[in-house]
Amino acid sequence: MIIMSEEVVEMEHELVELRKHISAQGILVQDLMTGVCRELEEWNSANGNIGDCQQDPQVDELQSSLLSDADNQEAIFLENIDVLLAEHKVEEAVEALEAEEKNFPELKGPGDTSSMELSSYRSAFLKRKSMLEDQLIEITEQPLVSILELKKALSALIKLGKGPLAHQLLLKSYGSRLQKSIELFLPSCSVYPKTFPATLSRLVFSIISVTTKESGLIFGDNPVYTNRVVQWVEWEIEYFVRLVKENAPSSEKLFALGTASNCVQASLTYSSMLESQGLKLSKLLLVLLRPYIEEVLELNFRWARRAALDVTEINESSLLSPRSVSPLSAFATLSDSVLVDSGMKFMDIIEDILAQLTPMAVLHFGANVLTRISQLFDKYMDMLIKSLPGPSDDDNLTELKEVIHFRAETDSEQLALLGLAFTILDELLPLAVIKVWCLTNESKELESENIVPNASITAELKEWKRSLQHSFDKLRDHFCRQYVLTFIYSRQGKTRLNALIYLSGEGVDLYWDSDPLPSLPFQALFSKLQQLATVAGDVLLGKEKIQKILLARLTETVVMWLSEEQEFWDVFEDESVPLKPLGLQQLILDMHFTVEIACFAGYPSRHVHQIASAIIARAIRTFSARGIDPQSALPEDEWFVETARTAINKLLLGTSGSDTSEIDEDHITIHDEMVSGSDETASSLSSIESFKSFASANMGELDSPVYFNDPEG
Repeated sequence: MIIMSEEVVEMEHELVELRKHISAQGILVQDLMTGVCRELEEWNSANGNIGDCQQDPQVDELQSSLLSDADNQEAIFLENIDVLLAEHKVEEAVEALEAEEKNFPELKGPGDTSSMELSSYRSAFLKRKSMLEDQLIEITEQPLVSILELKKALSALIKLGKGPLAHQLLLKSYGSRLQKSIELFLPSCSVYPKTFPATLSRLVFSIISVTTKESGLIFGDNPVYTNRVVQWVEWEIEYFVRLVKENAPSSEKLFALGTASNCVQASLTYSSMLESQGLKLSKLLLVLLRPYIEEVLELNFRWARRAALDVTEINESSLLSPRSVSPLSAFATLSDSVLVDSGMKFMDIIEDILAQLTPMAVLHFGANVLTRISQLFDKYMDMLIKSLPGPSDDDNLTELKEVIHFRAETDSEQLALLGLAFTILDELLPLAVIKVWCLTNESKELESENIVPNASITAELKEWKRSLQHSFDKLRDHFCRQYVLTFIYSRQGKTRLNALIYLSGEGVDLYWDSDPLPSLPFQALFSKLQQLATVAGDVLLGKEKIQKILLARLTETVVMWLSEEQEFWDVFEDESVPLKPLGLQQLILDMHFTVEIACFAGYPSRHVHQIASAIIARAIRTFSARGIDPQSALPEDEWFVETARTAINKLLLGTSGSDTSEIDEDHITIHDEMVSGSDETASSLSSIESFKSFASANMGELDSPVYFNDPEG
């Protein structure tokens, strides 16, 4: 059987060769007959008088015989083409048709069809040509046609003058291949919801790459065909994005962000590889993907907000994860455990979101993510504000009342709350974000992007840090404002820091003799700040930055209140109230004393100095308007500075003319309300060692503290 099969194959091969030989011989005979006929026509024209001379009968007979043979050759050719078409030997048929058109150029175009025989033959010829084109189209549309067969069929169509049709069939064939691959792949999308966009991207962009290459190889750089390829590619990209949206998980789910990020990463990576082929698709991809990515981000962060602010649903397993055993755990024994749990939960949510991002997603949508993180942090700060004593000035926070399950009542609890917020602001959030952003900056896949990642990332992070700082400042200022107001006002709402103590120039609130001291309210302020420093040293151990920030802001808040309290200044401006130089001198000393408190404690603030200077200037103007000459009534500025510093040392050493019991007696409500709120039982004036231990580090100016290091640092 094997031998017979081989013989059959050999015979078929010999028959094919024989047909080719017969066809070639037929073409030669036809060419010879055509040439003879033309020679006879020329000879008759040159040697005979038409109409006068009768043509030689032998010549007529030869010419008729030759024409009859020509008709036979045409019939043989058409029959040969029919055989080739029947056997689907399209390449041989194309070669035969090309050769016939070379011999008879009039077969290509309209030409001279006055001869009935030529017109009939041309019609038959074009009919066979059309049948061949149909066979070639059928080959390209076969589902299982190989790449080699497809290219041969397209090349054949080009030879037949059907270039535009061949290009259309090329795009259609590769589009069909892509569609079949996608149909086979789509059922697995639900099995791999997070990574399926990467596989889908590979399918789509690999077909696009192959199609573009084949179009260039077969059709060259013809702009018409190039534009058609670009249009086809854009349509396929739109279809790809639509498929991702339709098969992606629900946008509010956390891993939906991972799906979207993987889509951005894979598609932009593959599109950058196509740039060498003249296809720049990144902008189109970003335009198409942006609404989808922003929708996923919006719904993810909406979920994150609900989860972060709902402290009733704390996932205990997440709190035991290594990343959550963080600096926040240091506050667990100093405050309500719900507070610490909420902080850990907040960071867990942020880190889960950041873990979904890819370098390309960070590069193109990182600013959006940072904005939403800062908004979420702002809402978290609002929740912490509601946990502090005192009414909130922000009406927008009323919506958070239902989710507050802890209150920071004592000094240690309030400081722990502030320390937790500052730790998130200063350590945990920057560490989590910069870790992801640095991976983006180092990504080799970004080398083809026409931007400088480091520059754009740095700008985004700086703006983000400013936004975070603003949110934390709201919490800090709320604490300081309520703390100072509780110090200034009694339970009955009366102010202890009253202008009346500066009127008579003498009395229980003033110690103005050979050993001058600040007024009792400012001595009490000094005592209170010392007590708070002692508590902060324990609660915020190792966090000197936030300690100094809080105490500096508390000092600023006192002088700001005094500067803005119009009732305080109305007393001085009332002409029915007598003023004396000693009152002005005492007020100026109190301001210098406040500035020196900040300097001595290690948190000198230019802002405090500026406000105190403004208060002194206003007081001098007010007293001058009432007829008191400051030049004769006031000593030199150096005297106030030295007196204020001496007063601090005396109060710390307990050698002043007014002892601690006298302050407590005259201002008993201060210490009843304030000291009892602290976990400490220290006396109203702490020791020099405890205060200096707090002020050991040199902070420098705190007017605009910077809490982050720049990425390039």
